Amino acid sequence: SLSLSLFLSVSVCLLSLRVTARSPLDGRCVFPFQYRKETFHDCISFNARHKWCSLNETYMGYWKYCTKADFAKCVFPFWFRRMIYWNCTQDGNDFGKKWCSLTQNFNKDQLWKYC
Repeated sequence: SLSLSLFLSVSVCLLSLRVTARSPLDGRCVFPFQYRKETFHDCISFNARHKWCSLNETYMGYWKYCTKADFAKCVFPFWFRRMIYWNCTQDGNDFGKKWCSLTQNFNKDQLWKYC
């Protein structure tokens, strides 16, 4: 009947969407993610002793504690001021600590971490 065939078509469509969409059950951190109206590009420690990440682009209660493999990775090469860097640098850091960009264009995105 028409209603059965329509139901089957919609069911197949929804199943294919469900398979292709990322599920929080796969346990992988999603970066960047939104939490309390802020965007985060690395694991955070809000309300926890250990750093954690969201398993969705917008935090919806799915999260996990971060392991070493989950933390943000340096992106090389990256552009800082008028130079391209292929390694961590101390340039621009008043404390002499090495750092790297989390995107290819630090000048634009201003996202970084200590190495």
